[in-house]
Amino acid sequence: MSKSKPTLVILAAGIGSRYGGLKQLDTFTPEGDTIMDFSIYDALQAGFGKFVFIISKNIEEECKEIFNKKLEGKAEVGYVFQEIDNVPKQYQNPERKKPWGTGHALLMAKDEVTENFAIINADDFYGKEAFEIMAKALTEMDKESYHFNMMAYLLKNTVSDHGFVSRGECQVDENNFLTDVTERTHIEKINGTLMRKDDNGDFIPIDENTIVSMNFWGFTPKCFEFGGALFEEFLKENEHDLKAEFFITSVVNEILKSENASLEVLQSNAKWFGVTYKEDKEIVKKEIEKLRAQKFYPTNLW
Repeated sequence: MSKSKPTLVILAAGIGSRYGGLKQLDTFTPEGDTIMDFSIYDALQAGFGKFVFIISKNIEEECKEIFNKKLEGKAEVGYVFQEIDNVPKQYQNPERKKPWGTGHALLMAKDEVTENFAIINADDFYGKEAFEIMAKALTEMDKESYHFNMMAYLLKNTVSDHGFVSRGECQVDENNFLTDVTERTHIEKINGTLMRKDDNGDFIPIDENTIVSMNFWGFTPKCFEFGGALFEEFLKENEHDLKAEFFITSVVNEILKSENASLEVLQSNAKWFGVTYKEDKEIVKKEIEKLRAQKFYPTNLW
């Protein structure tokens, strides 16, 4: 049984096109804390022992300056680069501006991750309890196991009032195991009702209590056996599509098809919030203020 400390992998290479800038490094408190700071703080308290940042080269210096100092003496730190040209030469496209998606980022982390690990978005606030539940599950998981997990949230608690969001819609069986996950790239609140776009671009209602993934997954290093061939296939089909993205959910669905793997759905009452749009920033700042007033966090995290 693995009793070593789990690793936290942070997806921070994305470009916040709807946000209008690098939301990974935007600050949300008078002390200059990013959303990542709160996730790292919560994860440290929960028992994570290493932090791996998946970033683009252009924010390397800034990230190292910020996070090496904060984590010195507290945890191990690693950096992985997700660049547009981190793909076989025949699929490199000089016109492409965006990285290849969260699934590609996950595959990039392989050489930096040796323990059981969780992976999260840099710009989502997951809550203290969620990290505690995930850390416990990862500490108890055998490193050689194909039993993985994810932290689930209810759709109604994860949408923005300022535009559309993308979420992984989850099908869960009666034993709390994931059976399928579908990436919904456009979910929007319209006249008070949650709607999603179907494949034809038409809006159809989606239940507000739908279980969704917020990219908070728990894996053993065995997960890297999945997704490589699938990504190659994806590149073949999408090499000329400048916006096509390879999602973690694609890797997860490949895992679910495997007879020897399973993925358990964990649930927490922790409140999620995040920033997709500039207008979300004030809401997040207020939520953090509330949590500080309730003494969930000290004024100076570091």
